[in-house]
Amino acid sequence: MKHKIWQETKNLSVAELDAKLRESEEQLFRMRFRHSSAPLKNPLEIRNMRRTVAQLKTLLNGKAKESK
Repeated sequence: MKHKIWQETKNLSVAELDAKLRESEEQLFRMRFRHSSAPLKNPLEIRNMRRTVAQLKTLLNGKAKESK
């Protein structure tokens, strides 16, 4: 994620992060599905989306630990 987007994402609530995570995972699934039938123009999009999902999961995990 770009730095500005990362800063904005860090300020989201847990519910908003969870929704964004589900949306990103669904988008990653669709990308992989399309890529299996016909190559994407830019296959690095899959890697970037995978990283975005990991970053969102990290933020959610951190917020869950903070609330304990």
